[in-house]
Amino acid sequence: MAPVKDFSVEEKLSALVRLQKIDSKLDEIKVLKGELPMEVSDLEDELQGLNARRTRIEEEINGISEFIEQKKQSIKDSEALVKKYEKQSESVKNSREFEAINKEIEMQTLEGKLAEKHIRDANEELADKVRALDSVKKQIGTREGTLGHKKGELDKIIAETEKEEQHFLDIADAARKGTDERLLHSYDRIRKSYRNGLAVVPVIRDACGGCFNAIPPQKQSEIRQRKKVMICENCGRILVDDDLNNATEVN
Repeated sequence: MAPVKDFSVEEKLSALVRLQKIDSKLDEIKVLKGELPMEVSDLEDELQGLNARRTRIEEEINGISEFIEQKKQSIKDSEALVKKYEKQSESVKNSREFEAINKEIEMQTLEGKLAEKHIRDANEELADKVRALDSVKKQIGTREGTLGHKKGELDKIIAETEKEEQHFLDIADAARKGTDERLLHSYDRIRKSYRNGLAVVPVIRDACGGCFNAIPPQKQSEIRQRKKVMICENCGRILVDDDLNNATEVN
């Protein structure tokens, strides 16, 4: 089994600086994209919800329309029965039969009037649903237009930066594999703590390059010696000397 190389502190710090510079390049590309990826995702989710709502309203409209047709048929059936009973009333033999037929006619007449009321109520509900459907369709049209514009902007940025981004993703993966595991864990934790993603910063003009808090001369001397990993007491970032930072280039 091949021996595992024990990297010096300076080598570990150089690896961290390199990884930071690579990640900062990737962060710059993310800044170019801005909020577009999130905006596109939100619009797509909103459109999915609007389309589901449109489908539901269309189903409700179909259901109301079917209900109206059923009630129209009920009216026709009642009218047909009324005519039938009226014809039968012409040949009744006694008052009992006459009263029974009249009750049937009255009942079918009421059934017809009730069906007409149901139709009126259903037509009002149908009108509300049609207005709601029209509103949803307009919203969908507006959101689709906005989504198309946003996706166009994002696609343009992706096309312009895709090759560069993939390059830095590839070398970032290689850089992470060459970084001390414990330091890498700390690096990732610190990066998540700050919006600018800076976990490794140089000492510039006697101050931390992250929070700009003053660094004592003795600590600066220890940082330049690169014998141990030094942390900013104010912000917790990993500190390196400016020479090491400038000597590390990423292409």
